[in-house]
Amino acid sequence: MEVRVLSASNLYLQRFELGEDLPPEDYVGRLPVVRNLRDCGGFDFTHPVTVFVGENGVGKSTLVEALAVRMGFNPEGGTVNFNFATHDSHSRLAEYLRVLRGIRRHRDGFFLRAESFYNVASNIDDLDAAGGIGRPVVDSYGGVSLHAQSHGESFMALVENRFGGRGLYILDEPEAALSPMRVMRLMALMKRLVDADSQFVVSTHSPMLMAFPGADVVEIGDDGMRRVDYRDTEHYQVMLHFLENPEQMLAYLLDE
Repeated sequence: MEVRVLSASNLYLQRFELGEDLPPEDYVGRLPVVRNLRDCGGFDFTHPVTVFVGENGVGKSTLVEALAVRMGFNPEGGTVNFNFATHDSHSRLAEYLRVLRGIRRHRDGFFLRAESFYNVASNIDDLDAAGGIGRPVVDSYGGVSLHAQSHGESFMALVENRFGGRGLYILDEPEAALSPMRVMRLMALMKRLVDADSQFVVSTHSPMLMAFPGADVVEIGDDGMRRVDYRDTEHYQVMLHFLENPEQMLAYLLDE
């Protein structure tokens, strides 16, 4: 699958770095991703699809949340026009993160985080219930309440109907809502959107998403932040070993 890509100079989000260090008492300052940023000085985006991977607790979701907030998105998800707050639980990393935007401004954008997608769906319903001038908000999401669909169906309705191209789309563990077939459908939609001058920043545990053609896969760990081939990630290696011989892996795990 050949993907037409934005040149690095045309990316909407080009770089991030720590503007100043977090207070030592803030747990975020102890996350591997923040320690890595202190050491390397910053991170430059070079591809239209950047995939952050790593073990639980390294700070992937904290990072993409902070990037989304710095780019003007609501911390719980949605577009830059969403301003609801169900629970103020986002970290302080955004306050200390500096981002470099591209010369071109994205025309569309969305921050999707799996853990608060329910809140986004609820806010859409609330906006339509309140009424207003113009078409119902839900029309931009397929015309059916996202709550009237399964988690995976509503997620795909969002991507298929709301994402329009020339956009900046920040996705936090999107595979949490999707079957393997739907993950592949998501990748096909991402390809279409990248061809339409879009940029994706994704946090994931899915080896399938890591395999997106031309994606810049960045592994975050205790020892640094490094660009890798998706086949060299621990996620891919563990999944491969399990699928090649599940009986042996299960025997080992259960004996332990």
